[in-house]
Amino acid sequence: MDTKIDFLYLSEPDMIKAGVKDMKACVESMEKMLLLLKAGDYRMGGENGNSHGCMIMFPDHPKFPGMPRNTQDRRFMAMPAYLGGDYQMAGVKWYGSNIENKDKGLPRSILMMTLSDKDTGAPLAFMSANLLSAYRTGGVPGVGAKYLARQDSETVAIIGPGVMGKTSLAAFAVTCPHLHRLHIKGRGKKSIDSFIAFVKKEYPQFDEIKVCESEEEAVRGADIISFTTVAQCGDDPAIVDTYPYVAKEWVKPGAFISMPSAAKFDDEMIVKAKCVVDNKMLYEAWEEEYPYPTYPKIAIIGSKFTDLIHEGKKEKEDILELADIIEGKVKGRTSDDEIIIYSVGGMPVEDVAWGASVYKRAKELGVGVKLNLWKKPEMA
Repeated sequence: MDTKIDFLYLSEPDMIKAGVKDMKACVESMEKMLLLLKAGDYRMGGENGNSHGCMIMFPDHPKFPGMPRNTQDRRFMAMPAYLGGDYQMAGVKWYGSNIENKDKGLPRSILMMTLSDKDTGAPLAFMSANLLSAYRTGGVPGVGAKYLARQDSETVAIIGPGVMGKTSLAAFAVTCPHLHRLHIKGRGKKSIDSFIAFVKKEYPQFDEIKVCESEEEAVRGADIISFTTVAQCGDDPAIVDTYPYVAKEWVKPGAFISMPSAAKFDDEMIVKAKCVVDNKMLYEAWEEEYPYPTYPKIAIIGSKFTDLIHEGKKEKEDILELADIIEGKVKGRTSDDEIIIYSVGGMPVEDVAWGASVYKRAKELGVGVKLNLWKKPEMA
């Protein structure tokens, strides 16, 4: 028997060569993934098979020398999943996150992805995952815009011009070809300047770029509104008051609001809007893991939807899944004036889908470094 196991190591430059930044292909992969989720051909963590992952968080005042102290976004997390269909792949994304990384010139989160043979568990690839994660995070809003935004959308607002903002814009650009006006609301000149440079280099079709002083200025007149800010999470419901606020009167009739991050809306606005999620069972799993009020603990708007159901302000049937809209089982946009809020939770099956796609392309191109695990296991 041949027991030798090799796997492919893919650095960030290798991932770029293998097409990790191909947003059109990424959106297509995310759409296939959403349909597999609806069919049930997947597994994520936890007994319910829908857990976002397992997270290590740190105390505010550690009792032991050397243990990290809690700061904003300081955590480690493992996000495992299996995805069937054309993928037939298992994998796990592992990352450490600390807001203080930015002071060292590093990304807030540093991520790696392992892909494994679904039958033996043997590693197939170990890859840099910052770009992988960033592009799949933008790809899912792109699928939403494809099916839920007005076809004549011309103006997009990005509130939070960081990495998620860049990849969300990239996805909107490939799914909404009439976009050419951009509103940007950020906190600092550095991130805004970086965002503008990215847009001018990668998406020159945006011939009108406006830097806004407030969320209201950014939101008004926008056909697509995207919140990609870093949001706090915790047990205190007052945390929601720290999120960017959006008043209903600011929102243009017919706007598509993409939410891979958090914002504060009046309950009445959410109740009247069409609410769509990427995967209902993800939010039900969060509701089990983080009892009401769930939204402050998760900071993803789909958890606000479940909180409103808990309060009797919305019905479960009011929350639609994007896959049902893609398949034509339910209607998406029903009028040009309809406001649609789309919740993007971020799931490890997304990493497996895009990771498997990039891995396949890397093998075709001969990209990466082949590493040996063993020729024969010492103990078997």
